[in-house]
Amino acid sequence: MEQPKNRVFSGVQPTGNLHLGNYLGAIRHFVGLQDTHECVYCVVDMHAITIWQDPKELARNTREVAAAYIAAGVDAEKQIIFNQSKVSTHAELAWILNCVARIGWLNRMTQFKEKAGKNRENASVGLYDYPVLMAADILTYRATHVPVGDDQKQHLELARDVAQKFNNDFADHGGADFFPLPEPLIMGPATRIMSLRDGTSKMSKSDPSAMSRITLTDSGDDIAKKIRKAKTDPEPLPSELEGLKERAEAHNLVGIYASLSGQTKEDVLAMYGGAEFSKFKPALADLAIEKLTPITSEMARLMDDPAYIDSVLQNGADRAAAIARPVLAKVKEIVGFI
Repeated sequence: MEQPKNRVFSGVQPTGNLHLGNYLGAIRHFVGLQDTHECVYCVVDMHAITIWQDPKELARNTREVAAAYIAAGVDAEKQIIFNQSKVSTHAELAWILNCVARIGWLNRMTQFKEKAGKNRENASVGLYDYPVLMAADILTYRATHVPVGDDQKQHLELARDVAQKFNNDFADHGGADFFPLPEPLIMGPATRIMSLRDGTSKMSKSDPSAMSRITLTDSGDDIAKKIRKAKTDPEPLPSELEGLKERAEAHNLVGIYASLSGQTKEDVLAMYGGAEFSKFKPALADLAIEKLTPITSEMARLMDDPAYIDSVLQNGADRAAAIARPVLAKVKEIVGFI
């Protein structure tokens, strides 16, 4: 079976309130990768239900993520946009890979510990097993590259371990080098966007304060207000990057500006070093409004046409399944299923 040279797989969970972190950390990069890679972009609804979701909200949120992909500039005709649950290969391959992955590997996954918290015994098995399903998502398409945020690097390392162990375990049965070891793509000056209220915590849709995040449905006035009220310290911006150490909120806002403008953090400090936040925040707000408002408007237009979004997802699922089916068939043959 021919191995693709530059195939990207990535996905976003449809759990509502898509925010600036989702855009800058993932969705925006999806657009640029279209020029250099064959792209498979998924709405990972099966991952979403590892924590209970309201079914009606899940359906709406699935369409919202697809709308965000398209509004940001992903070409749904050239690239594949689909939702995970439409391609059953993900679940079938996940079971086979569950029998390759080791419990010790999953026990080391820090994100499960963070999400499950103290009530770990009451967490779903799916939440614990999430990384193996993620490995199946990637390996179903024999993807060579995966754009990931800092918090997903450990999961990608597990996917590589699973791929390597499968290849080794079945080397004498046609499995040697069957799965590529996917490489991470970590891009941009602000791969991890932090809360506007606490620069040491990641921007999150689960934060009880709406002021902690800028969402992709916020109006221009909302964006300006949230940036104006973002937590900072009393010192002016430094002229050198070294000066942002121990200044988490300042570092976060500079990173957001750099990422939105396509500059480095050093470039931003060259422009605003020595400036008070009373000058920098309005400039950041203007930039964020300029970049995000067109996406927000296009998402709203698309969400008014759910039949169109559903047709994009179905078309993408058909194309994804055409790639996935022969991969699963070969895996079954290698494992010994008849």
